[in-house]
Amino acid sequence: MSAFEQIYQLYWSDLYNYAYNILRDKIVCEEILQETFFSLWSKRENLQIAHSIKAYLFTTVKFQTINFIRSEKVKRDYAASYTSFTKMAVDNSNEEHIHLSDLKGIIENEVSKLPEKCQQIFRLSRNDHQSIKNIADLMNISHKTVENQLTKALRQLRSSLGQFFSLTLLILAMC
Repeated sequence: MSAFEQIYQLYWSDLYNYAYNILRDKIVCEEILQETFFSLWSKRENLQIAHSIKAYLFTTVKFQTINFIRSEKVKRDYAASYTSFTKMAVDNSNEEHIHLSDLKGIIENEVSKLPEKCQQIFRLSRNDHQSIKNIADLMNISHKTVENQLTKALRQLRSSLGQFFSLTLLILAMC
């Protein structure tokens, strides 16, 4: 029997019990021991042990156990944060949808107060995402007229919607 096999036979059980008393997970403990012995085997040519092989192996298992616990804590914290975030996002979706619908209604009400040609140009620009050139061609009017009508519409909306104006433009861009 080789020296490595003797070390494995001599310490495996004690190392396993040590890790199991901390983690209480058979599979994880076996993986930690496998990694510990693999590391010992991989470093066998250059490994210099200052005290005893037993102390070296127990220290290796201890640090691998600590690393596992830390990584599990990070995973749990991340999962909890993600769950909390998604729960918050889902919980507010109906309320946000209602507010968005209300704001769209307010915007539409203000747009309907604009002169008819101005309304049409504004809707083509914001709702249908048409360029100024396309609107001018479609309505058979000048490029400058389209710009003037959009400026007039935006000025009127800015005045009537006040604090909601920036939000209004964002919502119109999304629709």
